Amino acid sequence: MSTQPLTHQLFIDGAFTDGSGTDAFDVISPATGEHVGTVPLPVKADLDAAVAAAHTAQRKWAALNVWERAALCHRVADEIDKRRDELARLQTLEQGKPLAESIADVTEAALLFRIHAEDAVRLYGETLPSRDNTKRMFTFHRAVGVWGIITPWNFPLLMFTEFAAPGLATGNALVVKPPTHTSLTVLKAMECLVAAGVPDGLINILPGDGPFGDALVRHPGIHAIGFIGSSATGAKIQAAAGLKRSIMECSGNGSLVVLADADLDAAAKAAVDGAYPCAGQVCCATERVIVHEGVHDAFVEALVRESERVVLGDPFDEKTLLGPLNNEATAAKMDRHMADARERGAQILVGGQRRTGMPTDLYYEFTVVDGVPVDSLLSREESFGPVVPVITGRDEDDLLRIANDDPLGLQGAVFTSSMTSAFRFIEEMEVGQVVVNESNNWWDVNMPFGGAGARSTGWGRIGGKWTLLDMTDLRTGVISL
Repeated sequence: MSTQPLTHQLFIDGAFTDGSGTDAFDVISPATGEHVGTVPLPVKADLDAAVAAAHTAQRKWAALNVWERAALCHRVADEIDKRRDELARLQTLEQGKPLAESIADVTEAALLFRIHAEDAVRLYGETLPSRDNTKRMFTFHRAVGVWGIITPWNFPLLMFTEFAAPGLATGNALVVKPPTHTSLTVLKAMECLVAAGVPDGLINILPGDGPFGDALVRHPGIHAIGFIGSSATGAKIQAAAGLKRSIMECSGNGSLVVLADADLDAAAKAAVDGAYPCAGQVCCATERVIVHEGVHDAFVEALVRESERVVLGDPFDEKTLLGPLNNEATAAKMDRHMADARERGAQILVGGQRRTGMPTDLYYEFTVVDGVPVDSLLSREESFGPVVPVITGRDEDDLLRIANDDPLGLQGAVFTSSMTSAFRFIEEMEVGQVVVNESNNWWDVNMPFGGAGARSTGWGRIGGKWTLLDMTDLRTGVISL
């Protein structure tokens, strides 16, 4: 796909604007190497203007009844559906994922606006019994106020929507900082929100760098923080945010555990299915496969066979399953992890390097690595690339121990034909979600998704009514009779 570069603008107080700064950022496609577009970089004056506009808009928005807010969310969904193909092609161009995945992202973004519209009108309070017969107690939900949202580059539109849809439905306003190099799709999507009638100032989009994100988090007019991204960045944000409300969805290094009684063909397919979407740049991707030694050889044979169907190539080609990595930093991390694996004696069974002769140097071969040591980089860190590292364990206890020997704890999976073993792993894996007999990368828009306690993966939940609960205050009223 070839396109004329877009010159886009910031979105503040209901209008596109060049902002007050003088610097701009050129977006280069990881798929084609083309100059896709240019966006201005915001400065403090732009942030102040966005926050002020959000405060004004939020007070009026929260005063509307929930049915009015829900109706607008449905209109936003309709507008996104109308522009599905345009948004999907732009996202693939700037992010690199296959077009079919981008279409699915846009479709899911519209669905989120519809789901959260329905969630909001059913966000009920309770009547509570009191020990004092002259008192009546009840609870209800109120918007927090103005949220500062920092989104990642792997799902530009979808993860913006994961905050925007529940935020709007519950009466909040948002000041959003997407990454500079994947901001075009979000800015284009704002045309959908404007067409749907979203009030001026309610959502503001300011693509910026790390220091700008720090200024957003620290701004006194920001009441709460929503973040999806790495644990390292999340820790910095939390240190800067202090006591502000927050939803933090951080890194994952999820394990897919294969027990001795597993369906090995299904487990191998799930491992591959969890590793190639978005080039493995997914927080719940297949980061480690921990397999029982008794079925190791048969599983690896099935895994290599499954990997043959993963076609690396042009993300606009419908035959392509695996597109390029998004950026050089991620590709360099894959290089480091593979070099470390080789030095430690692991066996590279499939792939293991960048593909030459491609439009950019970001096309990484689908990779299968066997004999991965538990203390290697492939095991200990989130690779964020299209790789399936295989680790061997002695028995069920050992498999569980290896799975939990990890500072991160987002989502895990287990393959077994035993209901007893399934429930054991559901209860004992130190992750937020455990998926049984399905890919570690499986997710539903209506499930609560987030990290486990005592892990460096954050808190709060994305998905279903749980995000609305996290984006509202629970208010209690007490009446004396």
